[in-house]
Amino acid sequence: MSAFPKKFLWGGATAANQCEGAWDKDGKKPSVSDVLTCGSSSLRVVPEGLPEAAKRMMANMRDLTYVDSDGNWHSAIAVAPQTWPASGTPAINDTDYYPSREASGVYDHIEEDIALFAEMGFKCYRMSIAWSRIYPEGEEETPNEAGLAYYDRLFDLCHENGIEPVVTMSHYEMPLALSNKYKGFCDKKMIDIFCKYSKTILDRYHEKVKYWMTFNEINAVVHIPFMEAGVFSSDEAVIENAVYNQFIASAKTVKYAHDNYPEVKVGMMLAYAPTYGATCRPDDNVMAVKSMDVNQYYYSDVMCRGYVPEYKLIDLKNKGIELIRNEEDDEILKAGTVDYIGFSYYQSGMAAASEDGMEKTAGNMIYTLKNQYLETSEWGWTIDPVGLRYGLNLLYDRYHLPLFIVENGLGAKDVLEEDGSIHDPYRIDYMKKHIAEMEKAIERDGVNLMGYTVWGCIDLVACSSGQMSKRYGMIYVDRDDEGNGTMKRYKKDSFFWYKKVIASNGGELD
Repeated sequence: MSAFPKKFLWGGATAANQCEGAWDKDGKKPSVSDVLTCGSSSLRVVPEGLPEAAKRMMANMRDLTYVDSDGNWHSAIAVAPQTWPASGTPAINDTDYYPSREASGVYDHIEEDIALFAEMGFKCYRMSIAWSRIYPEGEEETPNEAGLAYYDRLFDLCHENGIEPVVTMSHYEMPLALSNKYKGFCDKKMIDIFCKYSKTILDRYHEKVKYWMTFNEINAVVHIPFMEAGVFSSDEAVIENAVYNQFIASAKTVKYAHDNYPEVKVGMMLAYAPTYGATCRPDDNVMAVKSMDVNQYYYSDVMCRGYVPEYKLIDLKNKGIELIRNEEDDEILKAGTVDYIGFSYYQSGMAAASEDGMEKTAGNMIYTLKNQYLETSEWGWTIDPVGLRYGLNLLYDRYHLPLFIVENGLGAKDVLEEDGSIHDPYRIDYMKKHIAEMEKAIERDGVNLMGYTVWGCIDLVACSSGQMSKRYGMIYVDRDDEGNGTMKRYKKDSFFWYKKVIASNGGELD
């Protein structure tokens, strides 16, 4: 008998910039993701002085392309702000391939794709609204009706098929014009701009969408400030103030939703990697705690508890960084705490007081110490199902809010056989072990877990590398890293396995 609640939200997850395509259709204009390449740009110059391990990790990472003040084209590694210039304007050139332009073509295949999700038995579909479909340049007086109508159609299709939409308002999709004009959220004007957008979509869709999240993986701003907050800068003070402005924008949005649509639930979204001490040495374990505080809990503390924690204020003071705050901010943060915590979980982390001689490996936009007790994926990400149970306990104990795993999955190279089949036992094994640990967290530990959405339920553009060959889906999309392919959809073995899992409410994992 399954320990999962009867109304557990089983489903899958995507992001508009990674799956929709149609980058300039029906009034849409470029977003920050539309200037990101697939892998390295032909313009990339590898910075000097990087460790060899870092160079290997960055070899497949995507670039963002930009123009300098003299009109010359350059590129910088999208997930490595330390490689970025002091100034530049992100832009699209005529020579590089930008995979988000067409992505998986979901925009033009939405009926087919929702039908496939329904066939798997999805109870929910976690997706995002492309901000630049609603306000193409961000500051239009009225929203783009064609963009609004598209999401009306998407949500109607979901409900016709018994699927609850779970919507992220901003998932690496800020209109490029806002990033270039204001340097993203480092300008406080962006708070009102975002709130206008969030009010527009809440007003339009509150009867169709019950579950919302404001900013995707908000703590990723440290590693990808351009994608996450529209900030093309490596200045730590600028980045810290940008995320603080996002906190205020999120709190105002939550308050608006609660005041006007009490049936709506608004959550936060965290890139979560519970961190172990590398040894039993006390100093290593203190380092693990502090790593979690600064890299993860700071963001959830503000959005769940409604104030900037003391350890963060001390950290900022030690760095000589001052948050630019208004008198009313404390009241805004306290009044705008979230209803639940959505998070991604791909791997755990490890910390040590001294990293000398310790091997490192890649992760979800991070570069972390390698745990010798864990297997790794083809891309070097550690695989730690037990770490998910560990992390669920830590989060629930800290906040006692409902938890929602809105991203978990395995990127791998899948083979399309001549008969149209795709055999992915490695993905089934990955999901099976993680779901088993989720059940233990519910049944044995008392964790309140709302749902689980597999990233990505359909093959899409990988965030860190821009590749289609790094496949996450249970539905194969015929598209390669150069943009070739028919866009035809094929069901993988994991499609049929997950269908059984959902039908049994997690009771049948074999």
